[in-house]
Formats: sequence, C-alpha cells, structure tokens
Amino acid sequence: MKEVLIVYYSQTGQLTNILKNIATTLSGEEVNISYHKIVPKKKFPFPWTQEEFYGAFPETFLQIPTPLEAVTPNVLQKKYDLVILGYTTWYLTPSIPINSFLKSEEAKVLLNNTPVVTVSASRNMWIMAQEKIKKLLQANSAKLVGNIALVDKNINHISVITIVHWLMGGKKTRMFGIFPKPGVSDSDIQASSRFGGPIKAALLKNDYSDLQSNLLSIGAVKVEASLIATDIRGNMVFTKWANQLIKKEGEERKKWLVYFKYYLLFAIWLIAPIVFIVFLLTYLPMYRKIQKDIAYYSSVELKKD
Repeated sequence: MKEVLIVYYSQTGQLTNILKNIATTLSGEEVNISYHKIVPKKKFPFPWTQEEFYGAFPETFLQIPTPLEAVTPNVLQKKYDLVILGYTTWYLTPSIPINSFLKSEEAKVLLNNTPVVTVSASRNMWIMAQEKIKKLLQANSAKLVGNIALVDKNINHISVITIVHWLMGGKKTRMFGIFPKPGVSDSDIQASSRFGGPIKAALLKNDYSDLQSNLLSIGAVKVEASLIATDIRGNMVFTKWANQLIKKEGEERKKWLVYFKYYLLFAIWLIAPIVFIVFLLTYLPMYRKIQKDIAYYSSVELKKD
C-alpha cells in the first residue's frame, strides 16, 4: 500500500476542489490518501477587507512565518511515499500559511527524503512563487518530482477586476452579470482529475523520472512567456516596498500601505502594459532565451544561485 499525504491551504475552496479531483484518479486499492489542512492560529479573513489585504503584503513577501495549529499525531507519525503540496500565491509569493508550514519542524519530518508534487491555483503569475517553493522544499531535503499550475485564463486586466470582486466580496460569481467568473474555470477544475493517472503510475513504479514530462503532455503547466519578465521585475520592486513597509508600525504603516496600494494599481494598469510592449519588441532577438526560460520554468529543476 502506497501512502500519500495531501498538504494544503485554501481560503476559497477552489484549491481544495482541484486537489480532491486529482485524488479521485490517484486513490484506489493500492493507494491510501491522508489530508492535512494547514490552519494558522490567527485566521486570515475571507472575504478580505482592503486594509487587511494590503496589510498582509510585507509579511507575505518577506516570507515571515506565522504560528500554525499542530499537525495531528496520526499524520505526523506516518511515513509517506509521496506528498502533494497544494498552495496559492499571495503577492508573487507562496501564501503565509504555506510558507509557515514549509519553515516548520513538522515539515522537516514529513518532507525529508520524500517525493513532492506541487499543485498551485493562481490568477496568472506563479513562476517566482514556485521558485521560492523549490528552495523551501530543498531546505527540507524533499525532492520535487512534479508541478501542476492552474491559472485564471481570462485577459490579465479582466482577471484583476474579477479577482478583487471575489476576494473582497467572498463569492466566485460573475461581476455585474457580465464579467467572466474569477479564478480557475469550472471546466479546468473538473478536468484536473486527469493529473491523478500519471502521478499514480509514477507512485506505483516508484519512478518519477518522467512524471513532469508526462504531466506537461496533458497541460499541467503553461508558462506565459510575456509574464516571466513581469514576475521577475515585480519581485524586484516588491522587495524594496516590503523592506520599507516592515519597518513601519501603527498609523505610519497604514499610511505607507495606502501608498503601496496606489503604486500597485499604477503598476498593474500602466507599467505592466509597457513591459508587455517591450516583450513584443524584443521577442525575436530574445527568442532563444525565452524558449530556454519556458523550458526551465516548466520543469522541476532548481537553478543554482
């Protein structure tokens, strides 16, 4: 009997549904699946208020952990053949609960010398968050063997509007009845069950060497070349903002968070389109590098610093 642990944190339930769909084709007589839902001791709100949403930025981006409820003994004391890690991205970074788990002593126990498949659900930019996940897994002596990254496929600026409607309103509905539903589409969530088959085959053979290529062949990851530079540049700018904001307290912090909010809106609506135009203008001269980047970010490899 193969033992699989699914570790996850989901505010909206979207990621939970994706993981459960994957589990339907992964489970069986030869595979036993356990679940661990990460629970912060101080709950994060859903729906969010604007103040709470922007207020979570510095600690999220700087990957400062928060205390978590303990992993139950029956989960912690078992040795797993595979761990599936489900996460969402906050501010181009793994969410605080996921980051906190991966920096915990319990993660060291559960992940040590264990194959891991990551599953993410995000608006559209997940590349640098996945790089951070890779480093955290490496720090826990885990081996990343597969990655599935599901995204909101709507146009970038449309998805900005709809995700705010969802996060601030609490419901995954069509805004004003005319905008598309936010997040990963219902059809993509249902179709995520197809990923369980290749994972199960690799698990039963105890051979993960071809797993990521098999997952890629059925659409587990699609790297949008135009978003690579945006993600990298966004991380550079966020580093400056986060290091400044983390020093602020009380009313001073609130004031600076307002500045950050308006910068973020400026970046999304004005800077991002400029970055996209630059991408188009440099696409042919940079073609080989772009293809190399796509291959790397589609893989489970980690660049050496």
